[in-house]
Amino acid sequence: MSTPAQRAAQLNLVARLKSSYPELPDAPTPDLLDAARLRAYWKPVHDLGGEPVAPMKFQNKQYEAWEELTYVICEVLGWRGIWLSEERRRICNVDVGRAQYLGLPYYGRWLISVARVLIEKHHIGLTELTERMAEVTSRYAGGLDGRSIEASPKSEGDGSQVKRNAHHLHAVGKGDPQVYAGKAGKPAFGVGDRVRVRDELPVLFYTRTPEYVRGATGEIAAVAYESPAAEDETWDIPEAAPEWFYVVRFTMADLWDGYPDTATDTLQTEIPQHWLRAAS
Repeated sequence: MSTPAQRAAQLNLVARLKSSYPELPDAPTPDLLDAARLRAYWKPVHDLGGEPVAPMKFQNKQYEAWEELTYVICEVLGWRGIWLSEERRRICNVDVGRAQYLGLPYYGRWLISVARVLIEKHHIGLTELTERMAEVTSRYAGGLDGRSIEASPKSEGDGSQVKRNAHHLHAVGKGDPQVYAGKAGKPAFGVGDRVRVRDELPVLFYTRTPEYVRGATGEIAAVAYESPAAEDETWDIPEAAPEWFYVVRFTMADLWDGYPDTATDTLQTEIPQHWLRAAS
């Protein structure tokens, strides 16, 4: 049971989360927003490449037990056909919002997305889930005290009757993206072709084409594979048309304003065909 002081302290923490630019009020009127800020608000939160950030020390940290268990849960959900890899990336990394994306540990976002997908796809009810969480919490009320967390019950029901997504059903025994092989037609580009990444496409909700390459010109380094674009595959659209994906090589000095290193440095990223145009 929480006290009024504890509830007030928690609400004060929530109030410190900011949702807008410091020069703007929350829920600004339309006349206070320009096109650049609107585009910034729409930007998917996982597309962080090129944003200013303080240097971060790399630490080869050992995963904690809950992180390993979360990873296993997510892999099992994919194996059982509950979600696609792109769908998992969207739900884990984009739909959480920028505050949670930047504020939670990596596998913390994954864990929240597990609960969300199970509820949204009607594998479990929200009331059932919250009651189950309260039951598990009470089982370990005094902490683990040297014990390992154990599932109880370990299994329940007939897993063969679990509803699977359409992609999982037609890719069984073939693999992904092998299931789309031969379905995208002739590639529009070949190795060595100069291409420009489109910048006129609005980016809503999800993409795997980074903002820092939009409008830039590069060279096709490899014709990779056929698959629906991430924007379509992430929503599990069965009729989404496959297209070719390419590995595109860019010169770093062409991407970053004031790039300080050698003019021969390059960067490669994977881009679907509809994002590319032949460079004039």
